[in-house]
Amino acid sequence: MSQLNIKPLADRVLVEPAAAEEKTASGIIIPDTAKEKPQKGKIVAVGNGKIDEPMTVKVGDTVLYGKYAGTEITVDGGDYLIMRESDIFAIL
Repeated sequence: MSQLNIKPLADRVLVEPAAAEEKTASGIIIPDTAKEKPQKGKIVAVGNGKIDEPMTVKVGDTVLYGKYAGTEITVDGGDYLIMRESDIFAIL
């Protein structure tokens, strides 16, 4: 992965969403229109945190986040989400 020229501010993180599932457990192929938005991804950049709240996630962590969390952005041809650390539910 190439180095990104983006640095989130304060308590924000940049997440690369995981790919949507292509097949069900039984082997049925899911069409593009029926695929659900993934709710997990990998942290690729973190801000410095707030003065009284240090960041608990770090680059490389795989996290679970809310279904509608964050703002979708495209940087260097890749799709990412930028969100506050409080939108993250868990570190996997």
